Amino acid sequence: MSTSWPVLLEDEQIYLRPLRFRDRTAWNRVRAENREWLSPWEATIPAISHESYKELPSYFEMVKILNHEARHGRSFSFAIWHGKNLIGQISLGGVIYGAMRGGHIGYWIDRNFANRGYTTAAVEMLTQYAFEVLKLHRVEINLRPENASSRRVAEKAGFIFEGDRPRYLHIDGQWRDHICFVKENSAIK
Repeated sequence: MSTSWPVLLEDEQIYLRPLRFRDRTAWNRVRAENREWLSPWEATIPAISHESYKELPSYFEMVKILNHEARHGRSFSFAIWHGKNLIGQISLGGVIYGAMRGGHIGYWIDRNFANRGYTTAAVEMLTQYAFEVLKLHRVEINLRPENASSRRVAEKAGFIFEGDRPRYLHIDGQWRDHICFVKENSAIK
């Protein structure tokens, strides 16, 4: 599938746009300043004895991969900006077309900009893009049960609790339980 990329999404508070090579300094700074804040929620790669993983990609490799995936309609990742401040990142990943027509949203926010409605606004914008442009039927947000802030984001953005996902994702070094929130596109019958 061919998708017009890059895409800019915006409202009166924030805007979402793909990371660029020149954003490296800002991205590295925000990630470093928020390492402790984000680590309990960060995906990790499980150690599988017969598999070997190379190091995580460099920033430049990551940007290339994210843009490649977006151009091929599989995953859409955006930096969240408030004015000139990079304040987080949000992605619509695992995009499936055909009979499923769905995907899942993941996000992180700089602790200095948390609890101001920016993450909820980003989720709403990306969900609207998923429904109106990509014509997806279903978008999920899977989060850890103890992440009350993320749960509030999902609920405020109109996602409905669907159920438990035991040992769903490898987070912070272990397989962690998640809860699933879903929003369906009422325009798709």
